[in-house]
Amino acid sequence: MNKWIKTGCLVFTMWISFASPSHAQGNAALLKDLTSVIALLGMPCGQVVSAQRVKDNDHIATCKDGNRYRVFMNDKGRVVAQKQ
Repeated sequence: MNKWIKTGCLVFTMWISFASPSHAQGNAALLKDLTSVIALLGMPCGQVVSAQRVKDNDHIATCKDGNRYRVFMNDKGRVVAQKQ
């Protein structure tokens, strides 16, 4: 599967999880999605253990290995992870 198609599917999954009605289910799905995004972008993380919402589609993700990333959508509609 093409890398851009995978990224597009992941972005769609993230959008769905942001709108999840159940906080517990949504949080688990969000952590999993953030873990996948960070891995697809080739950054070390292992597993996201917590996430703090900054604003819509903008989160601070804390990884099991201690790394922290700001994961957000840029002005071009692409998902970006910036090490904090």
